[in-house]
Amino acid sequence: MAASAPSSAPRPLDPVALARVVRRLHAAEAPPWLHGEAARRMAERLSIVRLQPATIAAWAPKVGGGMDVLRQAYPKARLTAVEPEASARPAAVAQPWWSFRRASAVALAPADLPEAACQLLWSNMTLHGSACPQDVLRSWHRALAVEGFLMFSTFGAGTLQRLRDVYRAEGWALPNAPLVDMHDLGDMLVEAGFADPVMDQETVTLTWADATAALAELRALGGNVALQRHGGLRTPRWRTRLLQALAQGAGTADGRIALDFEIVYGHAFKPMPRPRLAAETHVSVDDMRAMVRSGPRNR
Repeated sequence: MAASAPSSAPRPLDPVALARVVRRLHAAEAPPWLHGEAARRMAERLSIVRLQPATIAAWAPKVGGGMDVLRQAYPKARLTAVEPEASARPAAVAQPWWSFRRASAVALAPADLPEAACQLLWSNMTLHGSACPQDVLRSWHRALAVEGFLMFSTFGAGTLQRLRDVYRAEGWALPNAPLVDMHDLGDMLVEAGFADPVMDQETVTLTWADATAALAELRALGGNVALQRHGGLRTPRWRTRLLQALAQGAGTADGRIALDFEIVYGHAFKPMPRPRLAAETHVSVDDMRAMVRSGPRNR
């Protein structure tokens, strides 16, 4: 059975462990290989979007990557990196976010990104690192202009099923934090104000020569930030048992280790605001301007 987190409640993540993982990912020279592969596959889905965005915000690309594929897909667009972690942002910004000089893309904090600042918001393989995905979706909705598009990828609830089976068989605590189910993510998009969400998924199977190599790759991808993980340090004897259990529970016929990763892709758009009608209805000037500007949908 896949481990999934309820859509309405914050995910049970250990904040200290999560901060440690984030620091390690930001210190790496490049995003993990699997993140780059997910970015490439998500970029192939950009062809469904008829809109040619003039402004793009890439969410947390220091960890998720994707800047190169965005530049290739939209060479004329203004591209802004939005980095939630201060360590990923430069100490000084050479030019404002709206500059036409694409060569030196800036990195902003989410709070510094103006409302309705982009026509495409791209987030690759970072949502699963959030304790409260719903808050992140609301931030994305705020950053998008009316009729703007959201495209994102994240780990789904089917990720590392065989690893969880190994831990369960050994009576150990969780090996990874519960992940949000694809269908729950679709519901969360609607709750955040998005329209026409489309969810898709695929399973990517990675194999390694042995269990030691598999554990090294898992560490490069992040780490165990589950609130209910084992609370103390593990011993060398336990690690030896883990390597043996992985070889037995996730081994292939040719002696390699195989683990599955469910990659979930989602896209949706930000619709024209719809005021609630009553006997007397008040509409803000900004909403009225957005409704006038939007016109026929072109996606």
